[in-house]
Amino acid sequence: MATPDFIVKLREKIGHDPLWIPGARAVVFDGDGRVLLGQRADNGRWGLITGILEPGEEPAAGLLREVFEETGVVAVAERLVSVAAVGPLTYPNGDVCQFLTLVFRCRYVSGEARVNDDESLAVGWFAPGEFPDLMPGHREAIERAGDPDGPAHFQS
Repeated sequence: MATPDFIVKLREKIGHDPLWIPGARAVVFDGDGRVLLGQRADNGRWGLITGILEPGEEPAAGLLREVFEETGVVAVAERLVSVAAVGPLTYPNGDVCQFLTLVFRCRYVSGEARVNDDESLAVGWFAPGEFPDLMPGHREAIERAGDPDGPAHFQS
C-alpha cells in the first residue's frame, strides 16, 4: 500500500513521532441499498473505502478520488455523516498516527466494483444483513449514514 509522498517526506523529518492525518471514509450506497466494501491488503480486514487527503485537497473530492482509484466506482458525496479523532494507531514499522476522520454518505453513479489498485484484496457490494466482520467503527458509520437526511455526528 503506497504511503502518500507528503507523509514520506514528513516521516524523514520526524521519524516515528505522532502524526496528525486528515482522512475520510465513504459509505457508498447503490440503488438497492447495498454498501460498497473493500478487503484491505495491509491487514485483510473488511471495511468502508477510506483514504488520506492530500494537502489542500477538498475532503469530499479527495474521498471520491479514493473511491474511484480503489474500486473503479464513480460516486457523489451527499452529506457529511460524522467527524471524529481516531487513534492513536501504531503501525508495524513504528509509525504513530492519529486521524481526523470525516465520514461521508455517498451515492453510486457508475462503474463496476472491482479491485482497482494494490490497496484491496477484494471489493464488493453488501446488503446490511450480509456484512462481513468489519473494522472498528465502520458498522457504526454505515448505521449513521443510513438516513439520507440524518444529522452529522460529532464525537464528544
